Amino acid sequence: MAARILVVDDDAAFRGMLVEALRDKEFEVEEAGSAEEGISLAGDGDFDLVLQDVMLPGMSGIEAIPHLKRAAPLADIVVMTAFSSKDSAVEALKRGAYDYFTKPFSLAEMEVVIRRALEKRRLQGQVQALRTTLDREGPLSRIIGQGQAMLRVKEMVQRVAGLDADVLITGESGTGKELIADILHALSPRAAAPFVKLNCAAIPENLLESELFGHEKGAFTGATAARRGRFEMAQGGSILLDEIGDMPLHLQPKLLRAVEQKQVERVGGSRAVTFDVRIIAATNQDLRERVEAKEFRADLYYRLNVAAIHLPPLRERKEDLALLADFFLDRIGRRMGGEPLSLAPDGLRLLQAQDWPGNVRQLANALERTAIFAASGRITAADLSQALQRRAEAVPEAALPEPGLPLKRAVNEYEKGLIVQALRRAGGVQTEAARLLGITAKNLWNKLQKHGLDPAACLRAL
Repeated sequence: MAARILVVDDDAAFRGMLVEALRDKEFEVEEAGSAEEGISLAGDGDFDLVLQDVMLPGMSGIEAIPHLKRAAPLADIVVMTAFSSKDSAVEALKRGAYDYFTKPFSLAEMEVVIRRALEKRRLQGQVQALRTTLDREGPLSRIIGQGQAMLRVKEMVQRVAGLDADVLITGESGTGKELIADILHALSPRAAAPFVKLNCAAIPENLLESELFGHEKGAFTGATAARRGRFEMAQGGSILLDEIGDMPLHLQPKLLRAVEQKQVERVGGSRAVTFDVRIIAATNQDLRERVEAKEFRADLYYRLNVAAIHLPPLRERKEDLALLADFFLDRIGRRMGGEPLSLAPDGLRLLQAQDWPGNVRQLANALERTAIFAASGRITAADLSQALQRRAEAVPEAALPEPGLPLKRAVNEYEKGLIVQALRRAGGVQTEAARLLGITAKNLWNKLQKHGLDPAACLRAL
């Protein structure tokens, strides 16, 4: 489609010559004899470029520039002047003109300036189209799902991401809470600043305060130098406090104070350090129940729960299973470098029949295990059943505690037994044992301390 140009000049003979020359170049051209008439036409037409004389009756061409920008914000303005005045040219550029040239000028010179202005507009359009594509297929595209539950999650993420409010993300383990936190940061005005993450359950309790708030040199044994905490590291950006429900009760008042005042005091220090950080908290626990049980402070819960995003478990969004499976198989296939992977209809039926207690993370792991041992790139129910069976064997069925045995003690003994079993199967390699248990290596280390377990002793007991 031909570019549309508006010519504004009170010299009718010159204006007519210029309009005719531009039409010969196959531009669509409208003309006006005054700034006021040009502003009126600009508001009614979809112009790409305005060529405007400086010396006009009534309102001058320079005075008209802001009005033209409001009337046609997408059009570029090039001013023409019969006076080779640097001052008028600079003033025109200050007011928003794209370029200028002086009369008299050759048609070739005029065409160069016009083409340059139109090329700039074309590039701006490409940039805007690219931004639109990134908005559509960028961070939000990482949320896989077209069911109503996940569409609500996407809508909430879009509404919350651009705000500076603190966010609480809830959902069972494996539902993708960290992914949502990543997307919130990526879509926020803080995206170019640091995004610092801390798993509150993975850090030993005696070190958690230092990790959060930092410490001064000599604050405790081993503190040989001052160290910034995670809030200071995230300055200007965002911080993810994962598994916030496991935050020790005695540290919660200090965290609340930090959240409310945007200040921390390092361990062993007395000087307040101010920070500007957006807080994203995540948990797989019901914090309201923990508040009622006096295990989590109500004031901290309400302070963190400014904007809430809940992620549904996979068993409640099985309409997304096919889409998720395709996504993971495509990613696995690319990583393995073999033939493309796809899911057979009976394979999808088997996936839909599962409860998926480990949610999306369990699905991804099951598909990866299946792909490694599958006979072909077409994943069948028979292929999947082997991977799912191995998963079932890895976690023995829970039994009720013996009469008189407190539930908490029974759970601890059961957890301890699973850890010992995983360590033995992993040959004492803690990272492998953590993988078998579906937890992080730091979390495993924390649990070893909790139960007083020595990995080497677990192997000697064989």
